[in-house]
Parts: sequence; structure tokens; C-alpha cells
Amino acid sequence: MTFVRIDGVPHHVVVAGDGPPVLLSAGLGMAWFDWDEVAALLAPHRTVVRFDRPGHGLSGPVPAPPTASGEADRIAAVLDAVGVAGPVTVVGHSIAGFHAEAFARLHPDRTAALVLVDSSVEPDIRVPVAAGARVASARAAGAVLAASGMPAAVGPLLRRGTVRLARTGGGDPAGRALVRACYRTSRVWRGVLLENARYLHVAAELLTLRDRFPLPPVPVTVLAGGAGGPRWLTRQRELADVLGGGLVVVEGAGHLVMLDAAGTVAEGVLRPSPHP
Repeated sequence: MTFVRIDGVPHHVVVAGDGPPVLLSAGLGMAWFDWDEVAALLAPHRTVVRFDRPGHGLSGPVPAPPTASGEADRIAAVLDAVGVAGPVTVVGHSIAGFHAEAFARLHPDRTAALVLVDSSVEPDIRVPVAAGARVASARAAGAVLAASGMPAAVGPLLRRGTVRLARTGGGDPAGRALVRACYRTSRVWRGVLLENARYLHVAAELLTLRDRFPLPPVPVTVLAGGAGGPRWLTRQRELADVLGGGLVVVEGAGHLVMLDAAGTVAEGVLRPSPHP
């Protein structure tokens, strides 16, 4: 476990294992420890890099509203900070699927493969109006939460309940001390609110990047939680088609595929879909 400064913000990073590098990026409101089981399976074969975005896990507060290109550059900066220079397999869960794809498009020479884990999908989104108002509202809500003391009172319970609802394999496996260290802080909930407020903007920006920057000729694997239902699986299949990748439906898994089916996620990294 270490901390590196990127644009003045301390970023929490964990590096383990040996071999070709893989970077794991978690979804909205999740933390580095949500990849624990996947990382343990990969570490004998890969150098595994996990990090917390600002406002997540143990990293510092969010300095500015996130963008797709900014998060792609953040991934590159994290890799630079820990000395990973060669091509990396980038794994993005949920909203971090946007960031992982943006990285592959903006940093093609640094991308070995792309693995999207129940990724967010917005094929027809447009830049939302009043984006500044959304951000201002998120900041105001974060300030109210901080002043009320609610994160300290109910933050860990909210984390536990959200994880239970988002998976099919049981409750939250994270240790009590880790959950308290992260989710009792207003910093994390402010980060969640701000990232959520920018969701549509980041999705629209990614569509613009798709038009301007081709995906490099690397393997792309889309892992979809089977419990998402037919409509969700159709969207995941369409995403795989757009990216020229393969779709793996993880039967019985919920949105938190890395918790419900860590072995399948690790397999997707170690044996990615061949590039067509």
C-alpha cells in the first residue's frame, strides 16, 4: 500500500504480484479492496495495480468534476507513478468501464487488452444541459451530508446494503475496519455524489472519443452479470460488438461480478477474447 501525488491529490495505490501488468479500476463508490479476491487470483501471474480515484477508498478528495479523458490520463499517471511503463491490461467495472475504454483510445501504445466488467453503457447519450447545475447540486448535497454527520452515522450501513443489493452471492465481504475507514467519511460520499452528477457528461464525452480515436487492435472482453436481465445483456452484447470484442455472460452474477464470480473475472484477464 502506498500513496502517490497526482495533480496535488494523494492517490491510494496497491501493487502486488509479478508478470505482465494489469490495472483494476472499481465502479462508482467502490474501493480497492473490492478487487481483493480477483487480485489474489491474478498475482501469481500478473503485476496487479489497484487504485482509488479521488473521493474513493483512501484517496484524497475530488479536486474537480471528472471527465472521461481526465480519468484516462489519471490511469496513465498512476501507472507512471508506480513504474509501469509497458502495455497494461486495463479492467474497468461499471462507470470505470468508461474510463478504461477512454484510456485504450487515448493511450493505445500503453494498452495490452481491455476487460469491461458489467460496464456502464450509454450508446445514445447527449451532453446534458445544465451540467454546471448538476455539479453545484452535488457539491451542495455533499456539504449538507458533511454538516449533518450522516456519513459517520450511517455510511458503513449504506455501503453494506448497497453491496448486498448489487450482488447475488451474499453480503459484503469487506472487513469492518476497512469499510469504516472509508465510508464513515464525508470525503467518500462527496466523491460519489460528484462522480454520479457527471455520469451523463462522461458518457457523452466517451462517444465523442469513439469518433475521434480508434480503439487499438487489442483483445476486448466484456463480462456481463447474468442477473442483469435480458435488456441489460442485450446492451452488453451491443457494447462488445461496438468494440469488436467478445461477450462472456457470467450466469448467476449480479452487478458486482468481481465479488460474485472472481474466478471468471480473473479468467477474463488471463485469457482475454482474441482480437477479431
